[in-house]
Amino acid sequence: MSISSEIPQIVSLRKCVEQRFGKHLAVHADFVSLVAEIEMVLRQHISESTLERVWRYSTRGYATVSLRTLDVLSHYAEGCSWQQFCARLAEDTRCDSEMFDSEVIIASNLKIGDRLRIGWLPDRVCTLRYIGDSRFEAESCENSKLRDGYTLLCSQFTLGKPAIMNDLYYNGEHLAKTYIAGQQHGLTILTLIDSNK
Repeated sequence: MSISSEIPQIVSLRKCVEQRFGKHLAVHADFVSLVAEIEMVLRQHISESTLERVWRYSTRGYATVSLRTLDVLSHYAEGCSWQQFCARLAEDTRCDSEMFDSEVIIASNLKIGDRLRIGWLPDRVCTLRYIGDSRFEAESCENSKLRDGYTLLCSQFTLGKPAIMNDLYYNGEHLAKTYIAGQQHGLTILTLIDSNK
């Protein structure tokens, strides 16, 4: 079984692994050291190339992670299975928004047609298309109260901070004044999607 490496739970798992390991994984040597640490602690082997894919350091054409890899990393970081790790996140969402880098996408810097992928705990993921004047249309939403076809106003998105969206409409009907994505722990995914793809 393979799981997308972009889901919010994997972002959280990476942070927990780094916290246990004691450093941010930034270069190839860090992944080699983590392989040795996992082998010493758990007597389990994961290659550095597999870890690099989990951290999206080197995707090499892969956008998914195996369940076995996630189980090993969850046991290393939290002493539990991947399924238990996800259940704990859903219950208490222990991740702190300060753990995430402050990447920012400002609506006024976008071109009409640009698309964003955002995600927040426990498992919300949405793709938004910019339609101008700081407005976006939801193209694809998973596990969220936002639905495909909703339009909304948002001047900026910041990784690790809540996304405050205003004036939600669907088919010309006003739905809500404000919707907050990631209210407690902020966005865990913030990606500008390549418009050429």
